Amino acid sequence: MTDVLTWTVERRVELAERAELLRKELAGIDAEVARLEADEVVFGQRAEGTDGGRQPSRIVEPEPEPEPEPEPERVTVGPGVGGMRLVPDRTEGIGMEVLTPEYRRIMEIVAGAGGPVMARDVAIALGRETTPGKVEPVRGQLRKLSDRGWLARTGSGRYLPR
Repeated sequence: MTDVLTWTVERRVELAERAELLRKELAGIDAEVARLEADEVVFGQRAEGTDGGRQPSRIVEPEPEPEPEPEPERVTVGPGVGGMRLVPDRTEGIGMEVLTPEYRRIMEIVAGAGGPVMARDVAIALGRETTPGKVEPVRGQLRKLSDRGWLARTGSGRYLPR
């Protein structure tokens, strides 16, 4: 029985690590796609402005200059976009404001508890069901906070604020 449990835990850890690597790779691909889309727009505008590099076959009266287009709206970049980590490594002088609202809420729950908390306790405090499908994502978030130095993890899998 312990062999099955050991295998299950090892397999879960292995798959979690692989999922993290795939997330990073996907974020890199998304960032490259965004860069290529921006390049496509720039080159398309340049081609339109130079008529694709062709010379006109006859003399054409110049068109009146169009009104300048308004500046494009600035895009606000938040955590998790373009390869940014949702949970950055904790360093001196960094506060919880760098975390997303959901991770901040988890930090508040752990800090407000009287002692070490389990993922199930945090899931209940977040208003989620106690089914494995609802508790496991919370466990992953707690583990990520622990791996990045925001929380301390005990040997029994409970979490404490640092």
